[in-house]
Amino acid sequence: MDFGAAGGTIVVAASGPSAWTQMFGSGLIGLREGLETGIVVTILVAFLVKSDRRSAVKFVWLGVGIAVAMVVAVFCGIHFGTKTLTGMAAEAAAGIASLIAVIIVTSMVLVMKKAAASMSGNLKAGMDAALDAGPVAVVVLAFLAVGREGLETALLMVGYAEGSASAWPFIGLLLGVCVAVGLAVLMYHGAVRINLARFFTFTGAFLIVVAAGILSYSVHAFQAMGWLPGLAVYAFHLEWFDQSSWYGTVLGGIFNITPEPTVLQLLAWVGYLAVVLPLFLWNREPRQGAKAASGTDRVPQAAGVNAH
Repeated sequence: MDFGAAGGTIVVAASGPSAWTQMFGSGLIGLREGLETGIVVTILVAFLVKSDRRSAVKFVWLGVGIAVAMVVAVFCGIHFGTKTLTGMAAEAAAGIASLIAVIIVTSMVLVMKKAAASMSGNLKAGMDAALDAGPVAVVVLAFLAVGREGLETALLMVGYAEGSASAWPFIGLLLGVCVAVGLAVLMYHGAVRINLARFFTFTGAFLIVVAAGILSYSVHAFQAMGWLPGLAVYAFHLEWFDQSSWYGTVLGGIFNITPEPTVLQLLAWVGYLAVVLPLFLWNREPRQGAKAASGTDRVPQAAGVNAH
C-alpha cells in the first residue's frame, strides 16, 4: 500500500474487480451512514412540520449544510494532508488517522445500537428546547446531530481509502449517500418501509470487520515507523493467495486482508473482532425494547401522522 501513489492525485484508472470492490465497500459505508443521517434530519423536519412550526425548517437545513461543510473539510484536511507527506512521515500520519478512525467508528457503532430505541424521542425533546431558545439553537442542534454521523463517515473513509490512489472509494461513497437520501425521502413520504433494525445490524457488523482491517493496516504502519516491534515477524504466508485475483481484490480492497500479515497485525485483527463484534451482536434488547427500536422502520411523515 503506497501512501504517496500518483503524487497525491486521485486517478480514475481502476477497472474490474479492484474498482467495483472498492465501490462496494465505500458504497455500503455511504448507504449506512447516509441513512442514519437522513433519519435524523427527517425526524427533525417531520417534528417541525407536524407541530406547525415550518418556519424553523430553514434553520435545520442551515445546520445540516454547515455540518456537511465541516465533514468535507475534515476529510479533505486529513486525507490530502497525509498525501503531501512523504516517507516515514506519511506512514505515521496514515497510521494515526487510521487508528483514530477505528476508535471513532467503534464507539459510534456501539453507541448507536444502544441509542436507536430512544433516538426519535431525544431528538424531538432537543428540538422542542431549541425552539424555545431561538433560531441559533435550532441550527446548533441540527449541526451536532448531523455532524456526529458525518464525522464518523469522514474518519472511516480516511482509514478506508488510505491505501488507494484511485477515486473509486469516493465514487462508491457518493453513490451510497445518494441511495440513502432517496430512501430517506421515500420513507418520509411513507412510500417505502425498511426493517432498520436488521439493516443496521448487518451494516454495523460489516463496518466492524472493515474497522478490524483498518486497525491491522494502522499496526503495520506503526511497525514500519519502528513504534511497534515485529515488522519482519510474519504470522503466515499464503502462497495460494493471489492479490491480483478477484477474491484477492475483494478481501484486500474491502477488508485490508493480505497474504503475509505480521503476528502483531493478526493479533490486533483477531483481538478486535473477538471483543467488539460480540459486544455489538450480543446483549440484544428484550422484546419490548426491540419493538421500540423497530418503530424506526417508519420514519415520521410530514403531516397528519402519529410520530410516536
